[in-house]
Amino acid sequence: MDAIDPLTEEFNAAHDNIEVTVAYYDTDGIKDACKVAAQAGTLPHMWFNWGGSLGQYYVDNGCTYDLTAYAEENKWSDTFNAGALNLCTLGGQLSGYPTSYNVLGIYYRKDIFEQYGIAVPTTLDEFDAACATLKENGIIPVSTAGLYGWHVMRLLEQFVETYAGVELHDKMNSFEESWDNEAVVKAFTKYQEYCEKGYFPDGFLTADPNDTIMATGSGTAAMDVQGQWYDGNILQNELDINNFGWFPFPNGTGRMSAFAEMTQFNKNLSDAELAACVEYMDYLYSEEATAQYGQYYNLPLPRNDASMPEGQPNVPEMIETSGKGGTFTITDQAFPTEVADVLFAAQDAIYGGTMTPEQAASDVQAAIEAYLAK
Repeated sequence: MDAIDPLTEEFNAAHDNIEVTVAYYDTDGIKDACKVAAQAGTLPHMWFNWGGSLGQYYVDNGCTYDLTAYAEENKWSDTFNAGALNLCTLGGQLSGYPTSYNVLGIYYRKDIFEQYGIAVPTTLDEFDAACATLKENGIIPVSTAGLYGWHVMRLLEQFVETYAGVELHDKMNSFEESWDNEAVVKAFTKYQEYCEKGYFPDGFLTADPNDTIMATGSGTAAMDVQGQWYDGNILQNELDINNFGWFPFPNGTGRMSAFAEMTQFNKNLSDAELAACVEYMDYLYSEEATAQYGQYYNLPLPRNDASMPEGQPNVPEMIETSGKGGTFTITDQAFPTEVADVLFAAQDAIYGGTMTPEQAASDVQAAIEAYLAK
């Protein structure tokens, strides 16, 4: 809101024939609101969304404007980077205007690591050892929050990447290989171990993921699984950016989790309405706008000519590292919602001691088979 409100006001003032009205929701609220609107046939002209299965829903249900021809005519390939356009291409059509390309790593408190003589981990064993040292000294190793499930998933999927490796993980995410396998059981077992050892905050399952920065900011926790937007969050919360570093999770493959964000457009837009929507998005995601309000964007923009944000030192390192090591699609975008929900429920049940890792792997695969059978 701190960036969108003033920019929208400026845009409206400069356009007598366009009036943009913005409605705000939190991360999970917008997912619910847009689905309800889709089912009722009352979707707005445009709406924020993610790639993968979250955006796919609106393609599958015929709600989104197919931007393929428009993008070709307006040479979007010269404007947007190929990775972002690829993640916004769903069901054979370009289904959204790319607004961010995000990669995730482990943000950590450099001052806490230094205080306890912890080196940046390069293997899972070293990561385990770092967590043990932090716990012994009264520091929560990993700040996470289980409300909605997706924040806890960010660490679990790294365990899956560690034990499955590149080829198997990719085939599992495309449902070419079963999730009921030894690698997934090992990943859930590692997550169970972290729960039992108290490596997460007390009561984390009911905590809001939007609040995890409070623990790292106060120094009660040392690490958090976050994307490059975290530099902006640190600045917004007036924390010392020099206390925060990052490293790729030491999964043995070098790949980082990645996802895209986009704006999707209503399939019923007229040519004039589509042009107005795109003009607004171009204004909202211009270099001028991000230069003025950089801390409120996930930078760099997914554009070929995008510059790195000033005062956000971890961002260029994360983007460069992901380019060298590669990425995999974040799980809740690789999975349809009904499968992701089963995964999230399994995370909760393992923490609560009511499910084994073996049963969790079996339940996820059963959900996949039910989805494929529809």
